[in-house]
Amino acid sequence: MTDKKELTVEEKLRALYELQSNDSQIDRIKILRGELPLEVRDLEDEIEGLETRITNFKQEVEEFAKDIEQKQNEIKNCAALIIKYEEQQMNVRNNREYDSLTKEIEFQKLEIELCEKRTHEFTQLSEEKRRVIAESESLLTERSADLAHKRSELDEIIAETQKEEEGLSDKSDTIQTVIEPRLLTAYKRIRGNARNGLAVVSVQRDACGGCFNKIPPQRQLDIRSRKKVIVCEYCGRILVDDEISGVNED
Repeated sequence: MTDKKELTVEEKLRALYELQSNDSQIDRIKILRGELPLEVRDLEDEIEGLETRITNFKQEVEEFAKDIEQKQNEIKNCAALIIKYEEQQMNVRNNREYDSLTKEIEFQKLEIELCEKRTHEFTQLSEEKRRVIAESESLLTERSADLAHKRSELDEIIAETQKEEEGLSDKSDTIQTVIEPRLLTAYKRIRGNARNGLAVVSVQRDACGGCFNKIPPQRQLDIRSRKKVIVCEYCGRILVDDEISGVNED
């Protein structure tokens, strides 16, 4: 393999353009997949959120059931105490004892009312949580079906393109080994900033193939001479002549 330092400017430009062509093919494959990977990831996140929500709400329903049971037991205890105090009233020795028991009975009745109120509140809250759980489970079923469909689509596209993409990726790795680090870093930076992923473009109809701004004749001569790496003064893309790109102008 030719040493990086021995490459001429023309060889560097040809390597860069070949790398760009190869990477553009990888881009086309990714475009073919479209938004499917993002849609799959979004659905996975939504499903995870729904599952967590359902689990948390079910735990809350269980807690409400325990609270309701506790209040019902308290009501039973209060009712038993009322019966006990009423029986004791039958055997009191004076009005003071009778009044004291009356107050205890009234207190237990108030406790029963409070427990019944809390039981009603817990029941309403539990029913509301059950309603939300039912809605969430219905939505979870729907989203799970959507995810299965999207995954199937994505898997099909990946199966069709994976071998090609792997081959192109390997080729890109190989090409990068002959490009000096500084130039490769510049290529990646320009490519990352370009909306269409084009870092190396040819001169087409006297204009930059990336931003389509006119290139002065003298600069076009410099590009065709391949004596140095020249970038577009407007968009910063690396420019090559049509002989390197294989594009013939009319």
